[in-house]
Order: sequence, then C-alpha cells, then structure tokens
Amino acid sequence: MLPLPQSILFCCDHNAVRSPMAEGIMKKFYGTDTYVQSVGVNNDMEIDGFAITVCEEINVELSRHRSRSFDEMERWGDDLSSFDLVVALSPASQRRALELTRYFHLTVEYWPILDPTGLGETRDTKLASYRQTRDQIVNHLTHRWGDPIETK
Repeated sequence: MLPLPQSILFCCDHNAVRSPMAEGIMKKFYGTDTYVQSVGVNNDMEIDGFAITVCEEINVELSRHRSRSFDEMERWGDDLSSFDLVVALSPASQRRALELTRYFHLTVEYWPILDPTGLGETRDTKLASYRQTRDQIVNHLTHRWGDPIETK
C-alpha cells in the first residue's frame, strides 16, 4: 500500500462517467485528507445518469457534479502542476496528461477503465456495464491505497 497523495486529478474523455466516478469514490473511501478533482479532455457532456445511479448504490453522490475540461481548468486558474498524481482513465486523457509533463513535473498513471457508454441494449444490461466500470475503479483504488477509511 502506498500513502495517499496530497492531491490527485482523475481524467477521462468527457468528465461525465469514469473520472467523476473515481473522484466521488475516492472522496467517499479516503475522506478529505486528499484533495481530489476530475477533468475531461473535452467538456461536451453532462454527468451521466447511469453513473449517478450505480454510484448511489454504494452511497456515492454524483448528481451535483459539473463536467469540466483541462482547458477550462487552466482558464479558471487551476494550477495543474500542483497535483501530486494524475490518473488517466482513458487513452486520450493519458495523452493529454502526458503532454502536461512537458511543462510541469507531474506523475501520471494510466488505469485502463472500461468505457460503459454505448454498451448494453436494455436498462439492466447498461447498468451492468456501468457497475463493471465502478467496480474496476474501486478495485484500483483499494489495491493502491487499501481498504476504505470509514467516513460519513
């Protein structure tokens, strides 16, 4: 088990499914000792309803999440170089995060997490795909930082 980073940025393609799930689950599991944010390569989608539903099943609230992109973070004055760890959850976000290492000293990790969008024909099969994504994130988090710390 590694110590928790002081700050972590999760990134994916749209900041609508995988990275908000990772952000919410990380906050729920490990509390407020780590500053946690998420971002997408693009900001062209709102938080996904199926992501909200499967995270509610484990008492992680995502409905208030507002999607944002790397470019928006930079425009809003967020210091991307201040993150101890950037975790990319998709190939496109890994490329974007690695571009930042040309300018900033950042540690970037790639966790290949299933993109559940477009999978499944029925509500039940779609939910099963989103649960698989959620559970992959949970497994990566607990493998890296151990069992969840009891938080509210």
